[in-house]
Amino acid sequence: MVAASLPDLDALDIRAVKALLIDQHEKYTAALNSRTSEIERLVLLVEKLQRMLFGAKSEKVLRQIDQLELHLEELQAASAIEELQAVSPAERPTSARPFRRPLPEHLPREVHTHMPEHEACPDCGGRLRELGEDVAEMLEYVRACFKVIRHVRPKLSCDACDRIVQAPAPSRPIERGLAGPGLLAHVLVSKYADHMPLYRQSEIYSREGVDLDRSTLAGWVGAASELLAPLVDAVHDHVMAASKLHADDTPVPVLAPGNGRTKTGRLWAYVRDDRPSGDRTAPAVWFTYSPDRKGERPSPRSTPSKPRSAAALRR
Repeated sequence: MVAASLPDLDALDIRAVKALLIDQHEKYTAALNSRTSEIERLVLLVEKLQRMLFGAKSEKVLRQIDQLELHLEELQAASAIEELQAVSPAERPTSARPFRRPLPEHLPREVHTHMPEHEACPDCGGRLRELGEDVAEMLEYVRACFKVIRHVRPKLSCDACDRIVQAPAPSRPIERGLAGPGLLAHVLVSKYADHMPLYRQSEIYSREGVDLDRSTLAGWVGAASELLAPLVDAVHDHVMAASKLHADDTPVPVLAPGNGRTKTGRLWAYVRDDRPSGDRTAPAVWFTYSPDRKGERPSPRSTPSKPRSAAALRR
């Protein structure tokens, strides 16, 4: 970068070299300060747009946020590269670095103790005693992995009467299904909380050597929604028992079977939260789906049928 524009240093005297270094340092500092200001401006703009999400043009604002965050990531990455390419660590700016929060206490700790290579004093050979220790933590990621849980049920027979004794088979979340509860929870959270479609999940799992078709994952999602239907109904009963509700609907495009087009469905949200008025009842939100916006849809006192509750989760 800077070295490409430098003249022949051997042909310069000491004063010219000093002037050149000062000039290059001022240019570098100015460029870094400009980039730092741009990063701060983008951060403030993203925060402002995030507060404007709820409105008639929320989708447009959301797209603007996505573009700004991409640009912000590129600027921050470029700024980090420039800091690493500084002349010396002392010249690297520290004011623009984000505040480093302490690592969460609930994370498991794996302690690696590094003992000196000398068992005795390297100067006089005397005995070494413990004086203290320096502790530094580094955050690491252990990737998720699949494992197979094999349930073995030995058969025992009686020598006297030939009776066979065997432990009952353990229950499964899905009858005769291969997915354990942890895998089902991961698929559901990835799809609905992380917005990871099933076909992308299938591609990710295939890299681990596990072939799970999208149709198989979709079947698991449908079966899991039926398992969670009683929980959805319990949340509905808890929310609707409140004397005051906050409700809103969001239009969602839904494929219309047969004609290849989309129609507008509605995702309804009912919120119970009376904590500002001193109520200690647990707050909760209940979601449901309707194919249209008829007046009967937002009726909060109508108890949904079980298929409708399960459909609210599947969608």
